[in-house]
Amino acid sequence: MARYFDEEWPKEEELLNIGMKMSKQHKRDRMNKAFCIGNGTSRLGFDLNKLRGKGTIMGCNAIYRDFKPDVLVCVDNGIMHEAYQSGIASEIDFYARNWTKVPALHYEMMLYAGLNLNEVNDVKKQWDGLYENDRGNATEFVMHGSNLSGIVNIIRKDKTRNKEKINKSYSYISWIYDNDRSFSIDDLGDKKDLGWACGPMSGYIAIKKYKANEIYMIGQDLVSETSTVNNIFAGTRNYVPKEQAPTPHVNWIDQWYTLMDWNPDVKFYKVNPDQGKIAEPIKEWQKYEGKNLFYIGYPTLDKGVE
Repeated sequence: MARYFDEEWPKEEELLNIGMKMSKQHKRDRMNKAFCIGNGTSRLGFDLNKLRGKGTIMGCNAIYRDFKPDVLVCVDNGIMHEAYQSGIASEIDFYARNWTKVPALHYEMMLYAGLNLNEVNDVKKQWDGLYENDRGNATEFVMHGSNLSGIVNIIRKDKTRNKEKINKSYSYISWIYDNDRSFSIDDLGDKKDLGWACGPMSGYIAIKKYKANEIYMIGQDLVSETSTVNNIFAGTRNYVPKEQAPTPHVNWIDQWYTLMDWNPDVKFYKVNPDQGKIAEPIKEWQKYEGKNLFYIGYPTLDKGVE
């Protein structure tokens, strides 16, 4: 009997190890991860390329400038059209707010609101608020407009502030190019665009469209360690000045809270630096801690998500 055991146990052990490896692999296959990358300064120094192949990388706004995610989400007019006109939406899936494609024959009517040809030419000479890509052979376009008016504080380069009255209109037009992979957030189905900020919206899309059941919130800092705005791209095109005060975080907190509440079977991991205000647990999320909300550090993420 002892001889049989000695001879057969190595074979049994090998089969057991194979079974355990297969079980772990099946578990990993069941875990559909999404990495929702915001642009808070805490992610500086972390190599996002380490995440490739481990889940769906959901990028927010101007992240495309220096890193190509698997999916890009934009929700503000300027950055939506800047990103689209870069050509990124021919390479990856691109989701934008109110991204409605309109036949080209409506272009003049929508942009110039019935002005005659002479009036249109006058407008073009005096108006510097049109941001448009080359039409080429495009048969559709997307248009967004905005108007800024009122008394505002203008921050000069020398950091002095002056109150000025402004009245500026902007139109953003993107002609739809070949190999287009852009979608309106409204296209997701059962819920219309919730009007959420880009970070929480990327989480919503990851769950709704890409069936993620693990969400890693990276660079979703929510708060600032300083007296100024916390964003890697502050001071660049389509972003607020670096000197601006921190953005109120109540909406971000409420929207992530709602996403956790709607999806109790999805695990949310907020990735924090080792210390500072950004590393502090969010008191409004306490009811989900240890249930479907967990805090991990960048060193843990840096070692690789299993």
